[in-house]
Amino acid sequence: METVGLVVKRNKPEAVTLGREVAAWLRQRKKTILPEDASSKELGFERGWRKVEIMQQADLVVVLGGDGTLLSVARRASMREVPILGVNLGGLGFLTETTSAEVFPTLERVLGGEFEVERRSLLEAFLLRNGTQIDSFQVLNDVVINKGALARIIDLETWVDDQYLCTYKADGLIVATPTGSTAYSLSAGGPIIDPTVAVVVLSPICPHTLTNRPIVLPDHAYIQVVLRTADEDVILTLDGQEGRSLQVGDTVGIKRAGVMVSLIRSPNRTFFDVLRSKLRWGER
Repeated sequence: METVGLVVKRNKPEAVTLGREVAAWLRQRKKTILPEDASSKELGFERGWRKVEIMQQADLVVVLGGDGTLLSVARRASMREVPILGVNLGGLGFLTETTSAEVFPTLERVLGGEFEVERRSLLEAFLLRNGTQIDSFQVLNDVVINKGALARIIDLETWVDDQYLCTYKADGLIVATPTGSTAYSLSAGGPIIDPTVAVVVLSPICPHTLTNRPIVLPDHAYIQVVLRTADEDVILTLDGQEGRSLQVGDTVGIKRAGVMVSLIRSPNRTFFDVLRSKLRWGER
């Protein structure tokens, strides 16, 4: 691993401080560093690289921040499965399992080839208007269609492959990966899914019909959601970080992406350890 990408959460002083320390540590080991352009000056570099460029060129990407920062990197995954080391600067994250105190011992092991990765699936979403694709996205967590603050219940006609599922009358619909099952989908009553299981979950948001429950589907399914409500403020949101306005008749197509994300596992804790910590299972 000769080229290391470095992505630091913006406007977080402790992240910048740790980023400078990581950069100095990597320089001592003669590594080429690709800092993200948004924080490169703060880290002491003359120039930076866009996240998509980092994912195309780096042998390893170190992310200092939280799960949101890691999501912004993972969504730029290319056909090269670059190992990503996520370091959480607060409490443990579902994606950023390594703590700041563990950074340098973990980096030492990773650069020495002593690490395991967990391959996470991505979804690809397409926005079609009048039968023409006008945009496409990759997500690690979820694709969400929901109404604006003042909009009424919306109708979302939903198909799985060539089979009609139902028309959700709800505040919205979440289509989540197993990784995203512990995010917005969980808040909407969706199940927690082991991140290595090859499925996708559909979770309606506040459905008008209470029997509309979350449903788990195989991840090779092609899901189509058609907006059937006019004159309402409806938004398509990708991983909670990008958004597009929808019009009546717009179709959102969702399928498994052709690339995977490789997250470096923490040797100190498992997915279930993080679940117990984050969700406070077993506490009274």
